[in-house]
Amino acid sequence: MLIAEHDRTHSRAGATAGERRLTIATACLSGTLEDKLAAAAAAGFDGVEIFESDLIATAWSPARIRQECARRGLTIDVYQPFRDFEAVPPDLLRSGLRRAEHKFDVLEQLGAGTLLVSSSASAGSVDDDDLAAEQLAELADRAARRGLRIAYEAQAWGRHVNTYAHAWRIVRRAAHPALGLCLDSFHVLSRDEDPAGIAVIPGDRIFHLQLADAPRLKMDVAEWSRHHRLFPGLGSFDLAGFAARVQDTGYTGPISLEVVNDTYRQADPRQAAIDGMRSLLALRESAGPPVGLPAAPRLGGHVFTELAVDDVSGPVIERTLIALGFARTGRHRSKPVELWEQGRARILLNFSPQRTVAPGTALICALAVESDDPPRSAQRADRLLAPVLPRVRQPGEADLSSVAAPDGTAVFFCRGEGWLADFHATGEAAGGDGLVTATDHIALTEPVDDFDQTALFYRSVLGLRSGPATEIAAPFGLLRSRSATDAAGTVRITLNTAPLRRGSWAPAIPDPQHVAFTSDDVIASARAMRALGAPVLHIPDNYYDDLDARLAPAPELLAVLREHSILYDSDDDGEYLHFYTEMLGSRLFFEVVQRLGGYAGYGAVATVPVRMAAHRHRRLLALRDDAGRPEGRVHDYSLAHLTALSLSPPELVEAAAEAGYRYVGLRLTRVTPQEPHYPLATDPALMRTTKVRLAAAGVEVLDIELARIGPDEDPRDFQRFLEAGAELGARHVITQLPDPDRSRKVDRFALLCEMARPLGLTVDLEFPSWTETPDLTEAARVLRAAGQPNGGMLIDLLHFARSGSSIADLRELPAEWFHFAHVCDAPPGVPPTNEELIHTARFERLYPGEGGIDLDGILSALPAGLPYALEIPKAQLSAQIGAKEHARLAIAAARKRLDTTVAAG
Repeated sequence: MLIAEHDRTHSRAGATAGERRLTIATACLSGTLEDKLAAAAAAGFDGVEIFESDLIATAWSPARIRQECARRGLTIDVYQPFRDFEAVPPDLLRSGLRRAEHKFDVLEQLGAGTLLVSSSASAGSVDDDDLAAEQLAELADRAARRGLRIAYEAQAWGRHVNTYAHAWRIVRRAAHPALGLCLDSFHVLSRDEDPAGIAVIPGDRIFHLQLADAPRLKMDVAEWSRHHRLFPGLGSFDLAGFAARVQDTGYTGPISLEVVNDTYRQADPRQAAIDGMRSLLALRESAGPPVGLPAAPRLGGHVFTELAVDDVSGPVIERTLIALGFARTGRHRSKPVELWEQGRARILLNFSPQRTVAPGTALICALAVESDDPPRSAQRADRLLAPVLPRVRQPGEADLSSVAAPDGTAVFFCRGEGWLADFHATGEAAGGDGLVTATDHIALTEPVDDFDQTALFYRSVLGLRSGPATEIAAPFGLLRSRSATDAAGTVRITLNTAPLRRGSWAPAIPDPQHVAFTSDDVIASARAMRALGAPVLHIPDNYYDDLDARLAPAPELLAVLREHSILYDSDDDGEYLHFYTEMLGSRLFFEVVQRLGGYAGYGAVATVPVRMAAHRHRRLLALRDDAGRPEGRVHDYSLAHLTALSLSPPELVEAAAEAGYRYVGLRLTRVTPQEPHYPLATDPALMRTTKVRLAAAGVEVLDIELARIGPDEDPRDFQRFLEAGAELGARHVITQLPDPDRSRKVDRFALLCEMARPLGLTVDLEFPSWTETPDLTEAARVLRAAGQPNGGMLIDLLHFARSGSSIADLRELPAEWFHFAHVCDAPPGVPPTNEELIHTARFERLYPGEGGIDLDGILSALPAGLPYALEIPKAQLSAQIGAKEHARLAIAAARKRLDTTVAAG
């Protein structure tokens, strides 16, 4: 159920009988104070610390804030911070006491009992403990008259007081009952202080406890504190030990989170508050199960991994599963879901439409774990505010509990194999060759903003143990990785993110995921799977040369590893052998692993960049190598800009890469005043972004357009246009000659060719039927008269058909004139007016096979192997479904109609 809908009694996980109250500082959360209070209450906190800047910015009066907190069941435990007060000259003391009286007024209106005073960082303070104690005692005396208390905190960057031991000496010297300590785990542990000294502090002298985790960083401690704190369990601090030290003093006050983090301060405050509550409950659980939170049941391993696929990615995954030794053993009784099995490894392929999944993509949409007590697992997840997913099921189908991880992945809790009855048997026997035996782990890539909360989800909800965060220098920037596993090592999940992603330079694979299967003999599995046609990822020889130098495996083993692209690692506990498949369905791949001895890791960190580089290399090869493409694809396709003219050049490249085009054509000049203009030739930023996107995606520029030279145009005006094309790596330039003077247009065409030749460009003449160069015959006359070696002719199927040009004449023209073709379809017949001709050409073309153009006849008259540039503007459809989806449908239709035809021939 949604957290906002939780019953208040049900959701409050804090101040149940005999337990510490759980509070959160408003500084942890984003939004206004109103947003923060709502989020804290919804997450089940018992109280809040009001941060001064939040109160100052709100339109609510302190009295109204008190009322709103009471309405939500929240107490206000602390108001903070009060800075730079103690050990100062008399004039500064008077000013500080005046400030304090105003703040006491605020505390009284808020109903808060404690003011947090931070040790001074002011240059006006002096190093005098007696003076500090005297002035703090005076402050405490004034507070006590109003029934308030002062919690003195040693900031790690305090000018003179920066340790809890020093702060305690001052508090003890002041000897005032309204003056106590605030202990903040960050201020203690960031300085590597030994918390054992907390044992000498009486519990009733500790007025407040704040917890925050953090990664180990070498930087200014104030900057570290203000930007990099984490919720408990996500950093490197021993918070369980710290909290236990405080508890042993007899402290009975609240446990509060004060976690200042740039990501949390920009996240949805409700989700951040939920994460905070989960982290506190998980921390408290380490000292004994909190009241009302069921203990995490023992897990018994991965039950299945469910992949969302479609009619493009599904067959690719199926072929790979067969090559890995899997068999399709079942089809779901009521859903378009297939069951694939081998040993205890199970994969579900879900062909249901996925609105949030890009077409042609396969991704992990669900995972299931074996639980000793699924209802208790689900109850624990619910108590930890994990959204319970509603499931549509038919009578008699298994009632499986599932909850949603922060990234939307469904997590199922299963016991036994009763759920298999939901599948009709196909008659195919489960793979029993032992190529793989079970699922070893799954790996997910998260956006950096979701990385911590996803790690916290699996740690708290499933009761997994989090490994340390690891940073990896990868080919496309820094990666951060963290693993989570159960005590027995039967359930393993790894999470990855790119914390410093900037700009558009990135791998062509967005947020990759993979499923790793176990093998009892990975070498035998690799050999057998290769024989079955598995797309095993090739690892370069350099890796094995380095492996030999680092670990010196036996020469015979090294040779076998090299032969089968198997990677290797070892540690004091055992060995790890593993290999990968190529990328499948845009972002998913499989891994096969063998663990020897007690090896518990995931391979050497240094192998991650090797694997990423190999995946990228293979993808680029696939764009250039017909043998690496899906069955039946025998042409190179280019996405002509007119097909998706609403996309800027970088966006067009991205759309082409996602849909599987090898090339793009870029329109550098505006043909009509109404169409968008992308001035690549004169906009350095746009040029730079486009080149970066081309390099990242592995897409090439086939052609640029349009050099339209009429009676009033000078070819020399296109010099920068040509240079821009060369800078983009283009091969061809499209030109049109709407000039009735044949001699003039021949001369100008020849001059344009001469300008383009040193830049490595051909100039390809296109003949729209409404121009003064209207057909094949006239275009051929211009080419012959110009006599330029880099002159060419562009056959656009629509213009060819509408001009009444002859296929027989086309066959007679020199093959070297043709470099690529514009492909589309259109309704039969020729519109009677130029206006209708132009409208169809620019807005209403059809996918190949939808119209009446003689595609086979025209294309068969051209030289074999030409790239097909799909110029298929469909304005209405593109507006309805988006230009990217239109581009994908265009190439899918072209492959189905044109590649199949050629393959059959």
